[in-house]
Amino acid sequence: MLIGLIRHGLTDWNAEGKIQGQSDIPLNEEGRRQAEMLGDRLLQEPYHWDYCITSSLSRAAETGKIVTAKLGIPLLEPDDRIRERAYGQVEGMTAEAREAKWGKDWKQLSLGQESDEALQVRGLAFLEDVTARFPGKNVLVISHGGFLAQLYTALYKDKYSERLGNLSLTILEKNEQEWNPLLYNCTRHILQKQH
Repeated sequence: MLIGLIRHGLTDWNAEGKIQGQSDIPLNEEGRRQAEMLGDRLLQEPYHWDYCITSSLSRAAETGKIVTAKLGIPLLEPDDRIRERAYGQVEGMTAEAREAKWGKDWKQLSLGQESDEALQVRGLAFLEDVTARFPGKNVLVISHGGFLAQLYTALYKDKYSERLGNLSLTILEKNEQEWNPLLYNCTRHILQKQH
């Protein structure tokens, strides 16, 4: 079984450096182009994908619609467990605005943000559920940077810490009890188009 974990395409808030969290910000034109590029890449690779599941936030759902239309595979019901971290009062703010209001250690304050532990618990529960529901199938999962970073921490501790790019692709293969990474945070499909 393979799971392809994808961060949604670019939004205006991504471009402006604002934390989105669970604010429902749509893809922008660049984000839609990125989704098309990923769909084209997936058509050319040897992996066959059976299904796609997205978060219920529109930026992930629209990315999923574009990719599944290219691949001709079913887009399943969205799953709230793979939504982005709730950031509470911090949503919609840039790094400068957060630090001006609360200081550099704003992450230590209780501003309504979801904990790392809570994200990891819902991420691992989602993975277990997908494994049980689709044994032997290959499933694309379109989610969010903060959520995916915590899922990788839950699976691999501190082995992977680089920032996840928009429309990055990570492929995990299920072996007995473990998920082995075959590809991590790859944005080759976007980098190739920029040159």
